[in-house]
Amino acid sequence: MSRYNTATIRNIALVGSSGAGKTTLVESILHKAGAIGQMGSVERGNTSSDFDPLEKEYLHSLSSSLVSLDHDAIHVNIIDTPGLPEFTGQALSAFPAVETVAVVINAGAGLEHQAIRMLEWARARRLCRMIIINRIDNDQAAIETLVEEIRERFGRQCLPINLPANGGSRVSDCFFRPEGDADFSSVMKTHTEIIEQVVEEDEALMELYLEQGEDLAPEQLRDPFEKALREGHLVPICFTSATSGAGVGELLKVVEQLMPSPLEGNPRPFLKGEGEDATPFAATEAPDAHVIAHVFKITADPYVGKLGIFRIHQGTVTRDTQLFVGDGRKPIKVAHLLKLQGNQQEEIEYAIPGDICALAKVDELNFDVVLHDSHSEDFLHLKPLDFPIPVYGVAIEAQSRGDEQRLSSALQRLVEEDPCLSLEFYPQLNESVLRGLGELHLRITLEKLSHRFKVDASTRPPRIAYRETIATRADGHYRHKKQTGGAGQFGEVFLRIAPLGPGAGFQFHNEVTGGAIPGNFIPAVEKGVRLALEEGIIAGYPLQDISVTVYDGKHHSVDSKEIAFVAAARKATQLALKKAKPQILEPIVNLEITAPGNTIGAISGDLAGKRGQILGTDTRSNNQMVIHAAVPLAELNEYAGELKSMTGGAGSYTLELSHYQAVPGSIQETLAAGFTLTEDED
Repeated sequence: MSRYNTATIRNIALVGSSGAGKTTLVESILHKAGAIGQMGSVERGNTSSDFDPLEKEYLHSLSSSLVSLDHDAIHVNIIDTPGLPEFTGQALSAFPAVETVAVVINAGAGLEHQAIRMLEWARARRLCRMIIINRIDNDQAAIETLVEEIRERFGRQCLPINLPANGGSRVSDCFFRPEGDADFSSVMKTHTEIIEQVVEEDEALMELYLEQGEDLAPEQLRDPFEKALREGHLVPICFTSATSGAGVGELLKVVEQLMPSPLEGNPRPFLKGEGEDATPFAATEAPDAHVIAHVFKITADPYVGKLGIFRIHQGTVTRDTQLFVGDGRKPIKVAHLLKLQGNQQEEIEYAIPGDICALAKVDELNFDVVLHDSHSEDFLHLKPLDFPIPVYGVAIEAQSRGDEQRLSSALQRLVEEDPCLSLEFYPQLNESVLRGLGELHLRITLEKLSHRFKVDASTRPPRIAYRETIATRADGHYRHKKQTGGAGQFGEVFLRIAPLGPGAGFQFHNEVTGGAIPGNFIPAVEKGVRLALEEGIIAGYPLQDISVTVYDGKHHSVDSKEIAFVAAARKATQLALKKAKPQILEPIVNLEITAPGNTIGAISGDLAGKRGQILGTDTRSNNQMVIHAAVPLAELNEYAGELKSMTGGAGSYTLELSHYQAVPGSIQETLAAGFTLTEDED
C-alpha cells in the first residue's frame, strides 16, 4: 500500500436518497482513479461497496461500507451509505469519520426528502457539504430547474463548480479552466459567481479582485475556498453520470484539490467528562500525540467475529499498540490493523491521524466508543448524533425451543451494528420487542438473523410503549413497620410529587433535614420511588415527567434498614400518584408518506380515521407527493399493508417519534381495565 500523510487524505461520505446512484458512482470513481480494472454494477451484484448477500438480493445498499483510492498523491476514503430512509442510522453514523458530506441527487427524481434531511444534518454537524447531481444524461431531467430549487431551499451559497454540456454527455469546468459551453447558464458567468463567493472570505483577495479586476488563479483561491466550505459559505455543486463516466474525473479533481483534509475540516465536537461537567476537548491530528480514535461502525459475523471501523483523530496506531476502549481500565492489544476495501481486508503496519481503518476480533469494541492509549484521555467522547428514535416494533421470539439464547445473542449483535435498532424486554409480559425505523428495516433485520446467524424468529404486533404521568401535585406518606420475632423493619417516608414538562423525565430531590432519614438511607428511598414509577399506577406502564421530593420521615436506630425505606418510599409514591390525577400517554409519531398524487385523497381520509393530523404536503417530481402527518403509533400496526393497498404498491412511508400525549378517556378506560397494582405483604 502506498503511503501518504494527513494533509493528503480526503474523507468523504456519499449520502442521499435511494436510487440516486451512489454505489455506481463509487464504482465509477474507483475505476477512473485506477483502483479497479473494471466497473461492477448493482444489477450484477459485483460492486465494491454492496457485497452483502441481502444487498445483492434487494439491489439496494443496506449498510455503510468503506473503500479508498490513491490518485495524484491524494488518498481518498469514501464511505458509501444507504439511501433508504429506514437505514438513516447507517448514513448518519459515518458523519464523525469524514470532513465532507456529499449529497448525491438523482437528476431525474429531483430534490427528494432524504437528500434534504442529509444536507440539514450535515450543516448542523458543521461538516463541509457538497452536492453531486448524478444521472445528468437522463433525457427527462430538468437540471436547471433542480439547481434553482436547491438554491432556493438551501441558499445562494450553493453554486455549480462545473456544468453539464452536450445533453449531459460531458461537463465543462467552471473553476480550474473555465472554458467551453454548457447546457444552461454559462461557464464564465458561473466562474465569476464562484470567485465572488470565495473572495468574501479573504479581505486582501477581495480588494485585489475588486480594484484590479485580476483573474485569480485556483492556487490563490485554495485557502479562502476551504474556509468558505468550513463556514458553510459555499456548497459546491458537481454534475456526473456514473454510468457513462461523464463528470467523474472532474469530481475526483474537485475532491482531491478543493475539499478539506483532516487538518482543514472543522474541529470535531469531542467532550471530556460527563453530563453538565463535560468540557470541549480539541484533538490535534498530530502523529506523535496520544492516540485518539472514534469507532463509528461495528459489524458482527458469527464466523469472522466483530469488526470495529474507526477514524483516527490524533496519534499513530501501530500493530501491538495498547489501547483503552472508552473508560475501560484494561487495555486491548492491536493484533490485526486493517485497511478495508469493501469486504476486502489488507493488514497494515500502522495508521496515521485522519485515516480510517479497522480492528478485527476485539469483543470489547462498541459503536461510538473512543479508543485512546493514555488514561489522561479517559471519559472522552464525541457529542452524540441526533439519530431518529426507533418506534416501529415487533414482538419477537425464537421459533424453536432451545434457540432463545442464540436469538438473544444474535439480536444483540445486530443492535450493536445499527444505532437505529433497539431491543427492549418487558418483564411483565415476558416479551422482547425489536424496534426500528419501519417495516422494511425490521424485515431486513429478520432476514439477517436467518441468513447470517441461522436463527429463525416469530413475530407479532407488540405492546405499544405507552407511558403514564400525572396532572397535579400530591403528597404521599407511608410507614413501613414489620416485626417477625427477631430484628424488625421500620421506615417512614413523607414525599411530594409534581408534574414536569413533556420530555423532562424524572427528577428526585432530597429536602430532609435534621437527620429524620439518615443520609445512607436516601438512595433506598430513591430506589423505592423508582420502583413505583416503573410499575405504573393506572395500567402498568412506566411513569415519566415527574418530580419527587422527599422532605420528611422517621427512622429507628435498630430496625431501620434499606429494605424498609425502599418499601415505605414505594408505597408513599403509589399513594401520592393515585391522588395526582394520573393519565396514560401514547407515542405520537411524525409520519411521512410518499405516494402518487392521485392517491393522496384516500390516504388523507384514512389518516383522519386513525386520529391523525395532516401537517402539510409537498409536491415532488413525477407526480409524487409527500404527506407529513402526526399519528398515534397505536393506529399504525398494519399500516404497511394498508398503504400498499391504497397506492397499488407505489407508496412508502417513514416514521419517527415526535412526542407523547394523553390518550382519549375511552382508550384510557380500555387500557386500565383489569390492571391490579401489586401490593406489598404487610
